Amino acid sequence: MVFKVLLLVIFFGVMVGIGLYCRKNATDVNGFVLGGRSVGPWLTAFAYGTSYFSAVIFIGYAGQFGWKYGIASTWIGLGNAFIGSLLAWAVLGRRTRIMTQHLQSATMPEFFGARFDSKALKIAASVIVFIFLIPYTASLYNGLSRLFEMAFHVDYTVCVVVMAVLTGIYVIAGGYMATAINDFIQGLIMLVGIVVIIAAVIMSKGGLMEAYQGLAAVEDASVSAMPGAFASFFGPDPLNLLGVVILTSLGTWGLPQMVQKFYAIKSEQAIRKGTIISTLFAVVVAGGCYFLGGFGRLFSDRIDIAAGGYDSIIPAMLSGLPDILIALTVVLVLSASMSTLSSLVIASSSTLTIDLIKDNLVKKMAEKKQVLIMRVLIVVFIVISAVIAVVQYKSNVSFIAQLMGVSWGALAGAFLAPFLYGLYMKRTTKLSVWVSFIFGAGIMVLNLLFRPSFPALLQSPINCGAFAMLAGLVIVPVFSFLSKRPDKELVDNCFACYEEKVLVSAKRALSDKES
Repeated sequence: MVFKVLLLVIFFGVMVGIGLYCRKNATDVNGFVLGGRSVGPWLTAFAYGTSYFSAVIFIGYAGQFGWKYGIASTWIGLGNAFIGSLLAWAVLGRRTRIMTQHLQSATMPEFFGARFDSKALKIAASVIVFIFLIPYTASLYNGLSRLFEMAFHVDYTVCVVVMAVLTGIYVIAGGYMATAINDFIQGLIMLVGIVVIIAAVIMSKGGLMEAYQGLAAVEDASVSAMPGAFASFFGPDPLNLLGVVILTSLGTWGLPQMVQKFYAIKSEQAIRKGTIISTLFAVVVAGGCYFLGGFGRLFSDRIDIAAGGYDSIIPAMLSGLPDILIALTVVLVLSASMSTLSSLVIASSSTLTIDLIKDNLVKKMAEKKQVLIMRVLIVVFIVISAVIAVVQYKSNVSFIAQLMGVSWGALAGAFLAPFLYGLYMKRTTKLSVWVSFIFGAGIMVLNLLFRPSFPALLQSPINCGAFAMLAGLVIVPVFSFLSKRPDKELVDNCFACYEEKVLVSAKRALSDKES
């Protein structure tokens, strides 16, 4: 116990110390929100990865989908790596960095407002962010309760409060730069931790081949009549598995806190390096989490799904490990949760300040006042998310849990297509963006309120979120070509950043005439 507590004290001390050290970089809006747009590839790649993979992934999703799909759940992690990281960086990274700087936008709603010359779009986007990012933030505390109870016998409320306070301190003090540096350290912990924990859990079942054979012998007629379904290539339910892959992988393309990482990266060379680093990080962390969760049914003697839910699976798998590995797991999950929480509260506070309060509620807001309001809102958002998490845990209010489940789908469903086409397609119109906002957020709210009325496949919030994103990719171009063309001067100005001419030096080479 002394070792566990000491490890946590050192961890929290380093996080807070970095926040205080980075205060000098957080004196204006550009520095506080984007780190001065000078963040290198390693910090940006790790910030992207740690914001992507939280305790929701490690404790919740890995356990839930590993139980449902067996070893095939590893496809979710690989999808996260190659669609959610590699393709996201390749398709969005460079163009996002260039156009957002050209339009002087620091948030996703501000991008929509400048790209489509619409103050109403900016306000609507900021309202969607505010409504759906808060419950998503609250979900980050999920899974910590069982882990801390197992390791420290500490009440869940104490765990939530400590995590919220310490995250708030370093984010408020150092802004984005403190978050990026801490994300790098937390990412290293996640990389080492997941590899060690997977090895320990697999060895506890006699090694990889023996564990795999044990999984192949598991049968559950309520899930699949196919022998060895949980050790098969695509698992017992490939269609629903595909829905999870799409939502958790493609969804990152439309999440404000993820896309905002591209705003801050330093240079084009940094983007190329960051793409590789981010992809490898995702392969290890996401692939490792879901691979580990795939063996959950081997521990069914320790797990009571009816009583503890899917969040009990991973803690049960880890409960037999040595104390030092339990301590490492706690720090790993804390790292995953705190990094994502810090990213979300910066995205929420900056969006509300820059896109809603500034110029709408308060005219001519000075830089220092904007930063002050963001810091105050970070406190507000952290408190709200912590209260929601505790209320949900204590009273088990099903509506809150369901709202957390639709948050990702609503945000990505509303924003993914307009943002992607806004970067690439000049013909994209304001009307098509409105339709995407209304359809993406609207269908997820309807799914929350009237789920039994939906077709069987779309009654799952995951499948419904995946459908909202894919539908948006069709809706935006269709409504763009059916509506009036956007103003040519506005569009040409937005896309001029991709056509800027620069002088470069060239090495002298002999031409055919000279030879």
